[in-house]
Amino acid sequence: MVFANPNYLYLLLLLIPLIAWYIYKLRKSQASLQVSSAEAFEAPGTISWRVYLRHAPFVLRMLAIAVLIVVLARPQSTNSWQNSTTEGIDIVMAIDISTSMLAEDLKPNRLEAAKDVAASFINGRPNDNIGLVVFAAESFTQCPLTTDHGVLLNLFKDIQPGIIQDGTAIGVGLANAVSRIKDSQAKSKVIILLTDGVNNTGEVAPVTAAEIAKTFGIRVYTIGVGTQGEAPYPIPTAFGVQYQNIPVEIDEQVLKQIASTTGGQYFRATDNASLKEIYSEIDQMEKTKISVQEFSKKQEEYKNWALLVFALLLVEVLLRNTVLRNIP
Repeated sequence: MVFANPNYLYLLLLLIPLIAWYIYKLRKSQASLQVSSAEAFEAPGTISWRVYLRHAPFVLRMLAIAVLIVVLARPQSTNSWQNSTTEGIDIVMAIDISTSMLAEDLKPNRLEAAKDVAASFINGRPNDNIGLVVFAAESFTQCPLTTDHGVLLNLFKDIQPGIIQDGTAIGVGLANAVSRIKDSQAKSKVIILLTDGVNNTGEVAPVTAAEIAKTFGIRVYTIGVGTQGEAPYPIPTAFGVQYQNIPVEIDEQVLKQIASTTGGQYFRATDNASLKEIYSEIDQMEKTKISVQEFSKKQEEYKNWALLVFALLLVEVLLRNTVLRNIP
């Protein structure tokens, strides 16, 4: 049962002062008399059942007021059903964690900016299986495909440059991501590969990994991260952190070829805002399809409650004018 005007139910609080006033008035109206013994008053049959019944009219009146408030709130019964079907999308995020991702042309640096935007992307897709693969000179799976995005986001926070051998093995990272999603039963399988460099190591060529992805019907979106020209890079020294400008080298030709081969798209992120826009665009292109059929019907139920109010008031009037007529 639901109420069309639920705010009226707050009027039930008015019953509290009414009950308190009745109890106060009842105590004030009772006289006291000192006697040597109360045994005579405790003898069986000395107290009539009508004395106990004298509170019934007040109780009935309070119940009638409470039910009347319920009537004002308009109780309604609902009949509804809903069927929904979801076409899930499986997504593996392959992220470069080479030391060059510490460059600060994105704030606070490339990797932290990528993690922040990716976390927002994950939060916006609660129905999808999402996994995480990281790569530098080698690659490993940080999190397999899962719908437990809380666990995924916690593992996301732990990725940092230096946890694996440094370098940029784009082909190895992409091949690892493919191996994690190729057996998925989802109708749409997607890899989002983010890097800031050029493939300079690894046993698998990026184009070869792209051909493997294509074979399994996997679409790859590639993102090149880094400004145009040079970017400030922090270098620890005995005198603290010093910054050196390093050239930004992204193998855009290979990234475009990977995206083209798999039916995806290549993007270039030169700052935090453009990176956020890229993930937003991918989110729109890979929307989860949800089909919902919904039916709802509401029926007013206040009539039965109104009849109950009438019945309570009628019983109160009958009691006052019959068995309780001579009881104050």
